Amino acid sequence: MALHLPQNTLPTDIPLLTAQMNDVQNQSHVAAVHSHLVRGGVLKITLGFKDTDSRYIEKLIHQLHRYHGHGLPIDHSSSRGWFWDVRPSPQTIENGHQARSHTMGNFAWHTDCSYETSPPRYFALQVLEPDRCGGGTLSVLKSDQLLRQLPPPVRVALAKPEFRITVPPEFIKNKDETHIIGSVFAGDLDNRPELRFRQDIITPLTSAAEAAFSTLQAVLKGPQVEEETIHLTAQMMQEGSVILMDNRRWLHSRNHIKDPNRHVRRVRWDASPF
Repeated sequence: MALHLPQNTLPTDIPLLTAQMNDVQNQSHVAAVHSHLVRGGVLKITLGFKDTDSRYIEKLIHQLHRYHGHGLPIDHSSSRGWFWDVRPSPQTIENGHQARSHTMGNFAWHTDCSYETSPPRYFALQVLEPDRCGGGTLSVLKSDQLLRQLPPPVRVALAKPEFRITVPPEFIKNKDETHIIGSVFAGDLDNRPELRFRQDIITPLTSAAEAAFSTLQAVLKGPQVEEETIHLTAQMMQEGSVILMDNRRWLHSRNHIKDPNRHVRRVRWDASPF
């Protein structure tokens, strides 16, 4: 069965740190965050203070940049900066379109910015207002657990630049750049395999790519993936929770939001060519 844990119990796969604002000045704290991200690719931080302006995560990223070489955050679109408030609201219309993350519906498995030639390595979500009605569960899955279920010829096909990845209208930064051509898989299983994925915007361009992509989708819907999925409920992600993830080594999804007041803030950083 998938890993559903009660109340505030966090799975052992996800390390937990607590932080005060002054911890971002402590190099050992910053080094611990960096180490967890490099080793396991995921980390939860519980803030011991109210931080509605996300000062902690902003300063932390600057410190990761200064001491550990992380690239600074990328802008979310042509009209937004580093931070993006995610909540179901009419104010979240972007370029005449609403991002799927701002709706109250399910958001299937994906990696962030899969349509970028240089997608961000990391992203963070800070919970400002949890879903108090039992929805908005964040589910996470290690990419290598998915990729190991694929036959070698499928991985070879996914690693070829034979996929058109369309930029969603709300994320177009240049009207002349509406898609990219690239691969879905990079690296190898013994050296931190990387994946970029969002089913609804990826179009295979060859028969081999189409067959491989169909296999990937089938495995993603299979029982073994369900067993390896970690579900982080609103009870685990209370106000002041920050989840940091390696965007290429973990996929994430979200189920239906039931509370229209749910509010999280997102930031992505350390972009590099896929």
